[in-house]
Amino acid sequence: MFDDVSSNSLKVAVAGLAQRQSAIANNIANIETPGYRARKVEFEDALRSAVAKGMSPLGVAPNVQNSLEPTRLNGSNVNLDQETISHIDTTMRYQLTMRALDSKYSMLREAIKGA
Repeated sequence: MFDDVSSNSLKVAVAGLAQRQSAIANNIANIETPGYRARKVEFEDALRSAVAKGMSPLGVAPNVQNSLEPTRLNGSNVNLDQETISHIDTTMRYQLTMRALDSKYSMLREAIKGA
C-alpha cells in the first residue's frame, strides 16, 4: 500500500518541495550578501519522466543549481519578487501534496476500521 507509484511519487514531491522551501529561505536570507548566487531546486521533470517510463520515483533526487540570473552591483543575483512568488507557489504545491498523502492514509484508516 505504501510502496505504490503514487505514494512514492508523493514522498519524492514532499522532499523536493521541502528542499525548495529551504533554498528559497536561504536565498532571501542572503539577498544582501555580496556575491551570493541564488539556488534553484528542480525535480518535477525528472519525477514526471521516471513515472512515465515506469521507473521507481524513489530514484529521483532534487537537483540544486545556482541561478544564472544577472547580478546586482554587489554580485548577488537574488530577486526578492521572484523568490516571493516561488515561495507562494511552492507552499501551495506542498499543501496540495500533503492533502493527497493525507487522503491516501485516510483511505487506509477507513479500510482498517471496516475490516
